[in-house]
Amino acid sequence: MEKIPQSVREPLHRVDSRLKVTGAARYSAEYPLPGLVYAALVTSTIAKGSIKSIDSKAAGNAPGVLAVISHKNTIRPPGYPADNEHPTEPSTRGQPLRVFYSNQIYFNGQPIAIVVADTFERATYAASLVKIEYSKDEHRTDFHANTGKAVLPESAKKNPRSALADYDRGAIDGYKHAAVKLEAEYEHPAEMHNPMELQAITVHWEAHNKLTLYDKVQGTQPTQQNFAREWKLPVENVKVIAPFVGGAFGNGLHNWPHETAAIIAAKMVKRPVKLMLTREQMFFMVGYRPRTWQKVGIGASVDGRIVGISHSSIGQTSSYEQFTESTLQQSRMMYTSPNVSTRYKILPLDVSTPIWMRGPGEATGAFALESAMDELAYLLKMDPLAFRLLNYTDADPEKKLPWSTKFLKECFEMGSKAIGWDKRKLEPGTLSDGHWKIGYGMGVGTFGANRGGAKVRAKLFANGSLVLQSAVTDIGPGTGTAMTQVAVDHTGISPNSITFQLGNSEFPQAGNQGGSSTVNSVGSAVIAACMALKKNLLALADKNIPEFKGLTLEQVIFEKDGIRLKDKDVGMSLSELMKKSGTADLDVIEEAKPGEERKSYSMYSYSVHFAEVHVHSITGMVKVKKVVTCADAGVILNKKTAGNQMIGGVTGGIGMALQEDAVMDHRFGRYITKDFADYHVPVHADVPDIEVFFADKPDYIVDPMGTKGIGEIAIIGVAPAITNAIFNATGKRIRKLPVTPDKLI
Repeated sequence: MEKIPQSVREPLHRVDSRLKVTGAARYSAEYPLPGLVYAALVTSTIAKGSIKSIDSKAAGNAPGVLAVISHKNTIRPPGYPADNEHPTEPSTRGQPLRVFYSNQIYFNGQPIAIVVADTFERATYAASLVKIEYSKDEHRTDFHANTGKAVLPESAKKNPRSALADYDRGAIDGYKHAAVKLEAEYEHPAEMHNPMELQAITVHWEAHNKLTLYDKVQGTQPTQQNFAREWKLPVENVKVIAPFVGGAFGNGLHNWPHETAAIIAAKMVKRPVKLMLTREQMFFMVGYRPRTWQKVGIGASVDGRIVGISHSSIGQTSSYEQFTESTLQQSRMMYTSPNVSTRYKILPLDVSTPIWMRGPGEATGAFALESAMDELAYLLKMDPLAFRLLNYTDADPEKKLPWSTKFLKECFEMGSKAIGWDKRKLEPGTLSDGHWKIGYGMGVGTFGANRGGAKVRAKLFANGSLVLQSAVTDIGPGTGTAMTQVAVDHTGISPNSITFQLGNSEFPQAGNQGGSSTVNSVGSAVIAACMALKKNLLALADKNIPEFKGLTLEQVIFEKDGIRLKDKDVGMSLSELMKKSGTADLDVIEEAKPGEERKSYSMYSYSVHFAEVHVHSITGMVKVKKVVTCADAGVILNKKTAGNQMIGGVTGGIGMALQEDAVMDHRFGRYITKDFADYHVPVHADVPDIEVFFADKPDYIVDPMGTKGIGEIAIIGVAPAITNAIFNATGKRIRKLPVTPDKLI
């Protein structure tokens, strides 16, 4: 793999910031199509059973109503299986909910009808007039009452080598033979996706077989392919537009029933249809981090060397679709241990399907593992940082491969110094300031340095401006800014002359924005496209500038919007070169994809988070006073946007540790935390001073830029850093999140 040298960069401001702050950025619910009408959903009020009758007469007669659609009168997407309520060959993971497919109810809040009207207000009012009569069945929504019904995922049953299958290295439950050991159970509640932008879709059937979707998604082409299958259309006849996405971090990685409902409605009324979910519907219709129970057994010798780790997990899923995640990955590879056992199960309940949420699985698993590491360090009377350093892995113990790079020790050093780790006392409750008890904690995170294939189109115009195109979306991290930075580094064109266009399924290939892989994947394709442009430009220079005759790329420099010789002050601007050559523009499409590197190396990003917390001894109030977060994420393309990512991850981790908890009333199987009054997320007053550090060392095995990925590790390990600090302050170990004052009084 070609190595691209790291350049000295001034961080770019976000290239789309002016569009966003002026309101020029257009989101999925903001396309004013001719003839646009509005939709509102009717959702179930029981958790399991069937619909006996639907009385839609009053709704249908309400002013402005164009249609009331349910299973009784819907058209069915031709891609739905013909009669597949109980298929003889079910897919490994079940299947997504087929909206309006039958009268069956699988969860409380399931969309069962959609009302279309000429205004949003009329659609909403008419939806309230629809009357439903049900036949109720006994439902199961209580996680604790049903853990005995947890099962091995079907994918693990079919493939014993699956990452979800039972895993053993060395002796099973080898920790039990250690001189010092710990067994503890940890619980993580369901956490809900609540980005600023509600899930919304605008649907336009441009012809009976041509569909355009303005949709809030994390992948335009995966969405395009999904709905092309669902409606049995040629892929090129489905267009997905998503240039701006107001946060997602997981819930845009799945196509949900409301999207199909809106597509059905637009098909039936023969008008463009807009559907936006309510804040309450966001809690049960578009995924969430699943409630998860974990048990960790861990043991060490008296000198602190880990003898064994056993980690078991049960995660919640729906009754109709198996959702799984990598809860146990970190326990298999983070620390040296000759004996490791992991067991993963899922618990089907009468709830909607969960989905990935930032740091999917790993953030949940790290809470248990990093808490257990802190607990065992205390039993050993060791400093938690020293304990981790003693059990540091210099190669992947799971895959038995060398790391592509690993600079976690450097992160330990930077972070511990910045937080003032030397002030931490081994004995809890030692430090205080009046009624406030002071504690310090740490947590480690890791996530795979993933990379996929991608293509980028690069078009250099005669005036020297460059336009890049990719189907990738940007859910907030600043993808357009990062890709512009890559193009600046590899063409020498000034950022003001570069435009990165994204979020359109008609642009060159890109997958979902997720898994911390976008920069690695799309950025590599940007480099490939820039390299192709430079070859074309050198060919033009060879023909039009005598001093460039017969030169190679190694003998020239592209900078300051031009090309010049390395050893002489001879050159020309790109616009002048193209004008002289008579070339109107240069247009290339290039692909980049990973090679065989993963067969020889294990590739991960790493993080460590240090927290200082103050706990009020009388009220139990917790204040996170300072967090220091440090990432080994390869080369950092833009320290400003990367720093924003780390700060955002810490903010989410504060929510995990102290606030977020989706509470369900199991009498009805319905969440009672359904808005920001009852479901709490961190606000400015909850977020302390956050210092961000980066190892900033390249990993050219992962990709030619030397990047590794940062989005997930920003949150993985934050929650245990805070709960470990709470223990250090109070001596109280809280293993069930969130840590609320009542648990500390």
